[in-house]
Amino acid sequence: MQELALLFDMDGVIAHTNPYHSKAFEAFFDKYKIPYSLAEFEEHMYGKHNSYIMSHFFKRPIAGDELLQLEQEKEEMFRQVYAQHVEGIPGYVNFLKKIKQAGIKTGVATSAPRANMDLIIDGLEIRNMLDSFMSSENVSQHKPNPEVYIKSAVNLQIPYHRCIVFEDSFSGITAAINANMKVVGVLSSHTKSELPPCDLYIEDYTEIELNSLFNLID
Repeated sequence: MQELALLFDMDGVIAHTNPYHSKAFEAFFDKYKIPYSLAEFEEHMYGKHNSYIMSHFFKRPIAGDELLQLEQEKEEMFRQVYAQHVEGIPGYVNFLKKIKQAGIKTGVATSAPRANMDLIIDGLEIRNMLDSFMSSENVSQHKPNPEVYIKSAVNLQIPYHRCIVFEDSFSGITAAINANMKVVGVLSSHTKSELPPCDLYIEDYTEIELNSLFNLID
């Protein structure tokens, strides 16, 4: 087993879910008569936790039981919209197979609820190729705080500096940097100029080889 772990955010990194989150939020905000724009979605939704998103669009703090109720309602809308469209980022499943053949540990570290993670992981049939599962329920502080990545490394028993994170959002990349980990920026949702500097960039997983990852660490 290689002393190396690859940690994957989920939305925009394992699966291109953002368009379906947008559809779910559109229906959700329409129900509550909350104004929104696609530009706002790009700035205040992608890569953000629901507590931030809800508070921004409702224009007041959303927390506690109210947050749980609203979050559950919106995420159920998302799962209904997305259930028939689960599809990995191009090349991801084959890349994951190569990783496991090389004896590298893997984990998912997402700000999304566990039910969303289960839908995607099981929809892609990749659960047996992942060693650690961290969702919003596993942390008290969300990205850009590094808690989810630090807990993932501890869970996998791999030093922080031997972890490589795959992220697509500003807050997620910042969380990985704050955890003292190398970062591969997945350009599914943003351009390089819209993200903090990463150690490597890919459009999808057809562009990456294991040797390039070993070079980041060694």
